[in-house]
Amino acid sequence: MWCMMRVMELRQLKSFVVVAEELNVGRAAIRLHLTQPSLSRQIAALEHDLGVELFARVKRRFVLTAAGAAFLADAQELLRRADEAVRTAQRTHRGELGTLRLRFVQSATFEALPRLLGAFRAAYPEVVLDLETMTTLRQADALRDGRIDVGLLRLPAAEPGLSSRVVSHDPLVVALPAGHRLAKRKRIGLADLAEETFVLYTQASGPSVHETIVGYCRAAGFVPRIVQEGADVQTIVALVAAGLGVSLLIAPTPPIDPEAVVYRKLSDDLPPWQLSVAWSPDNHSPVLERFLQLV
Repeated sequence: MWCMMRVMELRQLKSFVVVAEELNVGRAAIRLHLTQPSLSRQIAALEHDLGVELFARVKRRFVLTAAGAAFLADAQELLRRADEAVRTAQRTHRGELGTLRLRFVQSATFEALPRLLGAFRAAYPEVVLDLETMTTLRQADALRDGRIDVGLLRLPAAEPGLSSRVVSHDPLVVALPAGHRLAKRKRIGLADLAEETFVLYTQASGPSVHETIVGYCRAAGFVPRIVQEGADVQTIVALVAAGLGVSLLIAPTPPIDPEAVVYRKLSDDLPPWQLSVAWSPDNHSPVLERFLQLV
């Protein structure tokens, strides 16, 4: 049936369907906002292209021929599919359909990610979400290469070739085993941790985070004794709960049994960590545009 579209036009199909529904050229012409002669010419042209008669007069009544009745269902389906194709193209252009390829650092999963995705899903429920955790460095490369659309990451500074927008400012907090001697305090100074063993992020999972935390400790007068490293925050918290050491984590932190681990604020005046949404200005995806408007 689609091959026939080479020898007919959608307007001819629409005219045929309306005439078939009305079985009266005059009423059909009114519905189509055409003159009767113009409508008659369209039907005649369609019959010529098909090589069959679609309508006949029987006892002064305008009726479908057997070929016309058989053609009607397919013509209605073709029109329905054409209308659907138009709506799909228009909705895709508006960013209501498509795929959003989003990557995020793990620390975004406890607050920013569910907040943003929940709002986006409510506004654009038919957009497909392609989601995966990814370090900041890998996200930056993937954004520049066009392999992803948007990232939730912690940029240490302006990243060449990318646009970004800060969505939260997150403090550094201390994670302690629940029975630790400092656990009863509401705030803890970095210098109070000088004699502790540390569980920190691996450099591979976040070199800037690792180096910055070590730098803060050095500024407080000591070099942290790192006895274990973890690639993700859940692993680090589990190791703290096991008593291997204390840790410094970027808030928000994962929920945990307060009988195992406690989180405490730092009394030191440290700059917060920025969580940003980043994207390539060369990416003109309508879905990305909608996401950035929501952000």
